[in-house]
Amino acid sequence: MTEPPGSATAPVSESVQRRRTSLLWGSTAAVGFALVWLVVGLGWSPVLELDRATGQWPQETTAQHEWLRHLTLGVSYAFDLIPMTLYTIVTAVLLYMRNHVRAAAWTVIVMLTTSVLTTVVKQVVRRDRPEWDEPLHRLSSYSFPSGHASAIAAAASVAAVLAWMLVRRRNLRRLVVAVAVAVAVVVAADRVFLGVHHLSDVVAGWLLGVAVASFAVALLDPIPRPSAPRVEAMPAVFPSSRQLAVVLNPAKVDDPDAFRAMVEAMAAEAGWEQTTWYETTVQDPGVSQAHAAAVGGADLVITCGGDGTVRTVCEELAGTGIPIGIVPAGTGNLLARNLELPLYLRAAVDVALTGQDRAIDMVSVSGDAMEDSTFLVMAGMGFDAAIMEGVNEDIKSKVGWLAYVLSALKSLMFPAVRVEISVDGAEPTKHRARTIVIGNVGSLQAGMPLIPDAEIDDGELDVVLLNPRRFLSWLPLAVRVLSRNKRTDETITRMRGRTVRVVASGDSPRQLDGDLIEPGKELYAECIPGRLLVRVPRDKERSRLRQRVTGGA
Repeated sequence: MTEPPGSATAPVSESVQRRRTSLLWGSTAAVGFALVWLVVGLGWSPVLELDRATGQWPQETTAQHEWLRHLTLGVSYAFDLIPMTLYTIVTAVLLYMRNHVRAAAWTVIVMLTTSVLTTVVKQVVRRDRPEWDEPLHRLSSYSFPSGHASAIAAAASVAAVLAWMLVRRRNLRRLVVAVAVAVAVVVAADRVFLGVHHLSDVVAGWLLGVAVASFAVALLDPIPRPSAPRVEAMPAVFPSSRQLAVVLNPAKVDDPDAFRAMVEAMAAEAGWEQTTWYETTVQDPGVSQAHAAAVGGADLVITCGGDGTVRTVCEELAGTGIPIGIVPAGTGNLLARNLELPLYLRAAVDVALTGQDRAIDMVSVSGDAMEDSTFLVMAGMGFDAAIMEGVNEDIKSKVGWLAYVLSALKSLMFPAVRVEISVDGAEPTKHRARTIVIGNVGSLQAGMPLIPDAEIDDGELDVVLLNPRRFLSWLPLAVRVLSRNKRTDETITRMRGRTVRVVASGDSPRQLDGDLIEPGKELYAECIPGRLLVRVPRDKERSRLRQRVTGGA
């Protein structure tokens, strides 16, 4: 989602601008609806003749083709009252589960209000359904306005608003809006081809649905409100000028200037006095930028980018005591997902500015043919790294995480390798595996709970070896992983310790936090407890600590 540029007062200006735009759309649609209602109510002959002329050919065409009749009836049933109610409930529940409570409530209000107003207007106008010599489908309810058209127009408006709010990729947002509009057109045309509505009924339904959704944006803005006005400032150990630094990967946001304006406005509202910006480059993915931010006296560093940018900045700031706010703007966003950070940019910036500091572990890693490095989420060898190696960047830029799925399908039968693993310096054990993962967290790509007991601040590493013997063996293996089954056998082997050494029989692909490194035979990982301070949501951190204390009791 892009944000309009502005000054320190941009949140107010942006909100006002959004409200004005929504009111303009709503007012235009409402006036159009009122005009259609007026001419229909007055029985204006040009409109009645147009309704008859535009309805006769579609209805007769449907009557002449049995397949078209079945198709139009299928569309009618798929977008009837009960299915639309179910779609609304599912959408609201998913939004609520992703902590978008305002958007969930807004969605329900839009769809419910549209349905109620449609029913009320039907009873007021009492327009009869079109009459045909050979009716295809009989309905006893009134005709004006079309309930299917108003509901699908409201739903398409909801989809457009949610896409603008939640989808970062511009092309994907446009695709969502285009599909929503296309479905609205199909559903509306279906009412005319089925012969149960006049064209004016459908147009009125569209206008009503758009008007309700637009006015709802103006009156009940679904955009999450910033936490700054509602929470106390984080206590400072020493007096501070509250300097904020932002390390931005400009390639990961649609409009860097708009993102800057949004962050500076929210920072000013949260009480930060100064914001300094650093942009990464292909040659320098964040090392010098994070160093400059630390040397410049930043009290908080926000990093916005993909997993590679986040890992680089965190590695540079580890041990400095400077908290890091993570604004995930990549495809995997592995660390952000495991810390339960919001993926919506504005909400993530809000957490970075007003959240609570949490000390998490970092892992130092070394091996043959590689420089000493670190990771926060995982290191992988074998099939796991082959997925990263096989990702097509062009496809990734268009479909996001689905590119990893396609690569995984191509790499399912990556050959097993013989490895020796030593945990905490013990005698190495011999294994055969298609993939070896050293994890600092529980969930890996696509939210797969590969290590359900792992904690990012427990001071230990978790090792998982997967060795499905045949192609079809991946199916029961996936079921076991997704169901959080902790049973171990020759297919899944688990280990735990502070240090882990993996030595393979031959060179194998390797990755750190989703970034490929040189293939090699060895990985040595050591957990460094509490090495990094990151900002997390206050309510979730309190809940997590409460659960840990209760569980320990």
